[in-house]
Amino acid sequence: MKAPQIRRQHLVSQVLLKQFTVAGPEGSGLQLRPVDVRNPGRRNKLASTRTCGWADTFVAFDSASAEKLWDSVERGAHAAIEAVRRGAPFADPLHVRALRDLIVLHYVRSYRYRDVYVNAFENVRVKVRSEVVERLPEPVRREALRQTGLHLAGEGALNAFAERLVEQSEVTQSFGTGALFRTSIESMFNRVRATSSDWKLEVLTPENGQFLIGDNPAVTVRTDTRPWSYNMAIGDAHSLVLPITPRHLLALGRNNIVSTVPRPLMDQINIVQIRAADRYVYMHPRSTKLEAFARESAKRWRAGRLSPYRGAESERGGL
Repeated sequence: MKAPQIRRQHLVSQVLLKQFTVAGPEGSGLQLRPVDVRNPGRRNKLASTRTCGWADTFVAFDSASAEKLWDSVERGAHAAIEAVRRGAPFADPLHVRALRDLIVLHYVRSYRYRDVYVNAFENVRVKVRSEVVERLPEPVRREALRQTGLHLAGEGALNAFAERLVEQSEVTQSFGTGALFRTSIESMFNRVRATSSDWKLEVLTPENGQFLIGDNPAVTVRTDTRPWSYNMAIGDAHSLVLPITPRHLLALGRNNIVSTVPRPLMDQINIVQIRAADRYVYMHPRSTKLEAFARESAKRWRAGRLSPYRGAESERGGL
């Protein structure tokens, strides 16, 4: 029997979100503080991990297959994060692998990957339609006559029927059902997982203050610009970073290290989380200074992006 479709699919693992929580009032479970980066002035109530970091039908076709793959990563995450908390992330090679896979999982299972995938598909679809019209105009006219009984007279009619042929293709049909996306995201996870196996794992803690985590939490960064650039293709990045607790951040790097970062660097990392977020960032409920920092940073970011005197800034990139 086919497994039922899962609608509420967490993009940020609950095992991560729980690291940023406190126990709520009796019966309410663990809670964290969300901040809406699109509406930074809006006051959000504390929320449970179950209600945060998820998307409706993110994988729309055979979600059980994708969930099985994600679960294979998340099963080892709790013990690995506890090893980080104890200060012994490298004592067990299985923990290192679990932490690296956790970074890859959140890099691929993300709003950003879906946006890149959709944009790439649309670009290819337009290119294919143009190439069909340019290289095969007579076969297109014959097929139009066969399917519709009509002779295509002008260029507009030729383009319209070429678009129809593209829509009828198996690939486009698979795109529409979501089958192509599920195959693509699983394939990308395995590819990035293989690529990341050549990187080492850095575990960073702030000298003071706390990290927050966004709903696109694994972010590629380059540190040779001010502010840092981010969301570039993984091959162009200096690192791929992921907060896993308020006091711990994972980064892919050249060496296995545990290190501390000064406050300005921690702030830069948090700003990247805020700017890379699709809608929300999350933090420990008692981090009142961090909440104010997040709201003010998001407010300045939105004001800069919406200013008519500033050129458009591209946040999207390849994978």
